[in-house]
Amino acid sequence: MTADEIAFGFPPGFLWGAATAAHHVEGDNRNCDWWAWEQAGGHIRDGSVSGRACEHYSRFREDFEMLAGMGHNAHRLSIEWSRVEPSPGVVDAGAVAHYREVLETLRRLDLEPAVTLHHFTSP
Repeated sequence: MTADEIAFGFPPGFLWGAATAAHHVEGDNRNCDWWAWEQAGGHIRDGSVSGRACEHYSRFREDFEMLAGMGHNAHRLSIEWSRVEPSPGVVDAGAVAHYREVLETLRRLDLEPAVTLHHFTSP
């Protein structure tokens, strides 16, 4: 039996996709609490740090194109608040514009965004 012959029976409108967390994938997330914790050393057995991660912050377009090409119709992502509000009461317009572009790219590719407002890090 081939994959095409299998009837999964998902209901209409079922969201099929993947998920990311900003700190895990974006890279160079220097303003959050976990960046400082990682850089201090001695916390992670092998000394790993997030560093550039997989550079999703700059590569999100091609990442989302791959997801759409794999048949996804949704993507769960988080907004990195330490980018949006790098210091108390200061909003970075460039970061806001970036996340707007991220969401617009998902919509353009017919990927339904599901946004997590707080995942893992704090400013």
